Amino acid sequence: MNYETRMDLSDRGSRLVAEDDAVADEQRAKKRRLWIVLGILVAGALIAALLLSSGEEQVPFAAEENEGSIPVVTVIAPGASTLQGIINATGTLAARREIQVGAVGEGGRVVRVAVEAGDWVRAGQVLAVIDRSVQNQQASAQAAQIDVAQADAELAQANLDRALQLVERGFISQADIDRLTATRDAAVARVQVARAQLAERQARNAQLNIVAPAAGLVLTRDVEAGQVVGPGSGSLFTIARGGEMELLALLGEEDLGLVNVGATGQVTPVGTDETFTCQVWQKSPIIDEQTRQGTARCAMSYDPALRPGGFASIALGSQAVVAPRLPESAVLSDDRGSYVYIVDDEGLVERRDVELGMISDEGIAIAGGLRGNERVVVRAGGFLTEGEQVRPVREGESVSDAEDSDG
Repeated sequence: MNYETRMDLSDRGSRLVAEDDAVADEQRAKKRRLWIVLGILVAGALIAALLLSSGEEQVPFAAEENEGSIPVVTVIAPGASTLQGIINATGTLAARREIQVGAVGEGGRVVRVAVEAGDWVRAGQVLAVIDRSVQNQQASAQAAQIDVAQADAELAQANLDRALQLVERGFISQADIDRLTATRDAAVARVQVARAQLAERQARNAQLNIVAPAAGLVLTRDVEAGQVVGPGSGSLFTIARGGEMELLALLGEEDLGLVNVGATGQVTPVGTDETFTCQVWQKSPIIDEQTRQGTARCAMSYDPALRPGGFASIALGSQAVVAPRLPESAVLSDDRGSYVYIVDDEGLVERRDVELGMISDEGIAIAGGLRGNERVVVRAGGFLTEGEQVRPVREGESVSDAEDSDG
């Protein structure tokens, strides 16, 4: 019984070993198939690469020393032309002549305000009416004082006339005549004083109402009906005389010197695409010590789009200059400043530091560093290095045309 059991275990172990060997053989076969597939893919990739390269051997770029390896660059000789100077600046819109209007007379309670901000007014037009009931009564009292003084003067004159008739008979002395004459003169003088007091009262009453000192546009209104105003109330209305506006353009010290009185400019207020023509009528005689800027005052006619206090930009004409002009692509810059690349007679690239001038849609004016007859690289200057050999081609020419001209 024990012997049979041992035989069964031995047979089972043999079968397990055989099964393990079969599994191992199958795994090795899978690995061989995988390597075969990878080899086929690599060989296919190599064949495809050879086909794409047409079987030619690639030559390193550094080993090329033939003529075709010299880069071709486009150059331009800018020359020199007269350029109308344009100075771009910003500033604040304002009334050219701003008038502050307040209470001139004694003041009082405002009964009615006759205008609003944005209204046009004429010279002498009433802006606000002030209650004058008390002042009218005072004027009436002054008028009555004239009547009283006139009556006294008439009585004094009658007494003097009667005395003159009696003096010939000896009833009145000359001293009495002198006294009566003085009384008459004093009465006449009191009439004149009363009339002057009435005129003064009437003038004061006329100043109670707030009127426009000049024709123009009402910019602000700072008074309401029922408000009590007086000489110390400050400005109640602001008027732009004639509606004239201006731009207070802030210019640098150098730019301010280039602008002449009478120069014209184009103003564009913020928030609109409209442009307005202006003319410089005054330049600031001083320069701000902190900002190093001065103000150019540019006058404009009235337009609803011009609101005092608003911000605007201006393109202002300045003195004409004679200088080369290059496209923006030709001008490069680094930590040393602005520069261009030029090509000398031997075809070598040379760096030339330049000073920039005015910038416009036509290009950049070169204020210094170029005479205008140099061959300046127009494009791709950022890919060149100083001293590099290049083949220059003038703008508009082909490579063959450049070779013919060089030959």
